[in-house]
Amino acid sequence: MANLRQAQKQMTRRLLLESGLELFTTKGYAATKVDDIATAAGTTRVTFYAYFPSRSDLMRALIDEQLNEALQRVRSPEHGSTAQDLVATVAAGTPEAISAWLRRTADSWPEIRPIIRVGRDAAAVDPELRDLVERWLEEAISDIEDGLTRSGRLAPHQRRFRGVLAMAELDYVAQHWGGTDWKLTRDQLLDELSASWVRLLA
Repeated sequence: MANLRQAQKQMTRRLLLESGLELFTTKGYAATKVDDIATAAGTTRVTFYAYFPSRSDLMRALIDEQLNEALQRVRSPEHGSTAQDLVATVAAGTPEAISAWLRRTADSWPEIRPIIRVGRDAAAVDPELRDLVERWLEEAISDIEDGLTRSGRLAPHQRRFRGVLAMAELDYVAQHWGGTDWKLTRDQLLDELSASWVRLLA
């Protein structure tokens, strides 16, 4: 019986997260109210607050849980979260490793793009969330820096900024892929992005 209750709680929480993301995407963060999310999830405002103290907390959970899960990021005492495969890829520094990691990441773009977009939308109107997406990007930049440090490539003062440049490229391409006519196929785009990462990091 306890296991059934736990499963029901997890399902309700998941429905609230999914409903919140869908409404934030279609209506916008500012226009979406707690009651809207609760109704869409088939529950009540009281139930919503039993899982999330506020709409901001639900948005944080989307970043901390769903985005990190999609990108295989795990908790890290040094950086908040880390993707060990990104650290290992950068440490290896080969064109093959970098290309393979970028292609795996591109497979998750449809899943991660809406979360990052609504995170930025939320940060623009909710002071509590101003650092939400930036913190996540900083954690990814730290992974690149750690990989460069592990490999001993580049001077120490270059490593973080090279990570900034690499993540800025990746974030821009991920957010605009599909909505911009760059006259490239997906494979061509990933080849170009991989070549740029190799120049920056290898």
